[in-house]
Amino acid sequence: MDAILLQILNGLDKGSAYALIALGLTLIFGTLGVVNFAHGALFMLGAFCAVTLQRILTFSFETVDDSRTDFLGNPLKVETPYVEAWFGPQTGGAIIDWSVPLAILFAIPVMISIGFAMERGLIRHFYKRPHADQILVTFGLAIVLQEIVKYFFGANPIPTPAPESFRGALDFGILLGFDPNVIIYPYWRLVYFLFAMTIIGGVFAFLRYTTFGMVVRAGMADRETVGLLGIDIDRRFTVMFGIAAAVAGLAGVMYTPINAPNYHMGMDFLVLSFVVVVVGGMGSLPGAVLAGFLLGILESFASMNEVKAILPGIDQIIIYLVAIIILLTRPRGLMGRRGVMEE
Repeated sequence: MDAILLQILNGLDKGSAYALIALGLTLIFGTLGVVNFAHGALFMLGAFCAVTLQRILTFSFETVDDSRTDFLGNPLKVETPYVEAWFGPQTGGAIIDWSVPLAILFAIPVMISIGFAMERGLIRHFYKRPHADQILVTFGLAIVLQEIVKYFFGANPIPTPAPESFRGALDFGILLGFDPNVIIYPYWRLVYFLFAMTIIGGVFAFLRYTTFGMVVRAGMADRETVGLLGIDIDRRFTVMFGIAAAVAGLAGVMYTPINAPNYHMGMDFLVLSFVVVVVGGMGSLPGAVLAGFLLGILESFASMNEVKAILPGIDQIIIYLVAIIILLTRPRGLMGRRGVMEE
């Protein structure tokens, strides 16, 4: 039972990332009808927003500490971050320590701006083009963004630690009545799951309970009729593209302590996220979230040593096997709508 609970927790962790990226993908496809293969790059850019803010906050100047000496007896030269000089060692150190959560505030305007630029500068010219053209141009854009990040940040992963308060682990065994040290799970992975649920809930509440969201949902169902009512639906869809970019970016920001950012991390998640979208049903927001958590949990169980001993390599293909089975039995996915991707 303890092994099962641990794999479920691991699955929810992976599923959170899949669900967030798939949610943004589905928002773009459901509103604009665009298959955006650059969405994984947006996840990667969000992660490097956290890296950028960390570097800004740790930018330092050199001072001489007369109270300390090196091995030759000379006064020791130390690097002092400007943040610590401005706010004091305690407050400045806390700001640097919490650079990843603070990167959320930094990433939101940056990712929304990138989303607007992508939609206005490139994507809108491919609305009425075949999906194959959309895939090719957005995949090319993803490669360009990836190489730009590689040029400025290098090819090696960049460690971006979580705040010190969340670097430990929670003993789930005690909470659930098991023996101590049976189920140990990192705090930050729990934070990531709760963060993902908050973002997902916020997006659904925005679409369901705000006037803007209701108009967007109406436009997703019947774009022409909404346009005939005098509503500038294209402008609202552009805003939704920016929101989808922000969702992907925030997913990347909070994932940095789990997986050190590197220039190809977007591609690592892209294919899996598209499988999640297809399994959930193209254009279905609840389907994308459901499929994200479902496939994350299945992948987690497939990675168990007991399972791999029976079926070697199953952890590498389980998601694709499940996708094949679901699409053979339900071609529109778990919650897909009739007519989507069928024209």
